[in-house]
Amino acid sequence: MKRPTKRATLTFGIILVGLHVVVGLLSLVWLPYDPTGMTGGRLSPPSWEHWAGTDRLGRDFFTQVMIGSRIALIVGTGAVLIGAIIGVTLGLLAAFASKLLDDALAATLDILIAFPTLLIAMLVVAASDTASLFSAILAIGIALSAIVARLTRILAKRVLLLDYITAARTSGASWPAIVVEHILPNIAPTLMVNFALQFGLAVIAEASLSYLGLGAPPPNASWGRLLQEAQGTVYTAPIGAIAPGLALVSLAIGVNRLADGLRDRFDPSRRGRA
Repeated sequence: MKRPTKRATLTFGIILVGLHVVVGLLSLVWLPYDPTGMTGGRLSPPSWEHWAGTDRLGRDFFTQVMIGSRIALIVGTGAVLIGAIIGVTLGLLAAFASKLLDDALAATLDILIAFPTLLIAMLVVAASDTASLFSAILAIGIALSAIVARLTRILAKRVLLLDYITAARTSGASWPAIVVEHILPNIAPTLMVNFALQFGLAVIAEASLSYLGLGAPPPNASWGRLLQEAQGTVYTAPIGAIAPGLALVSLAIGVNRLADGLRDRFDPSRRGRA
């Protein structure tokens, strides 16, 4: 009874995330309307011409949500890549460092992790000259890197204690070769699960930054900015808040289900659990 549940979790996550990927990629080559074109009346309800209605300026709202999917995917992917590069590098350095340096890095990472991801991202964005999509990606990536670094350090130190690492060193293998041939392949499955979770956190963090006016500026139709703009019309045109909210929640749930499915698949300690 356990295997179908695991497959269902992974499949559900793949379907939800896949739908957003398809919509995001489709928005690169086709959109129902010009994103800046006022093609309908202000705050029009959903219709055959405008599937999600129009916003307060008369722009097609479904078009805006599609662009939001693209931005969410760009931010999630970019932030995870930055967090992975910085975090894995720092984590490996800490694993190979002397005890004094390792303790110092570990304490620094614990302090950074104690701060909310959104707060760190806000500080990084505020330190830049102007809010932009790139600054949001960079800020979120830096904020996520502490979590990745701590996990990498723990996993790498465990692998370094294994007998075959000692045998590899005895045979004359260099530390870079050991990292590439032994450590990274062993910690990669766990890191991939963590990266999936980080992706969901990055998407939510970007939406929060955009809601606060610190994310991608107009005309980028971030889900967070769409939610912020819908505040004043939530009672007269609720679709303006419902559509981006559902899109954000569905992607976050999909990514988390995908991460759960990957963890069940790659974690040997969970395979035999009922």
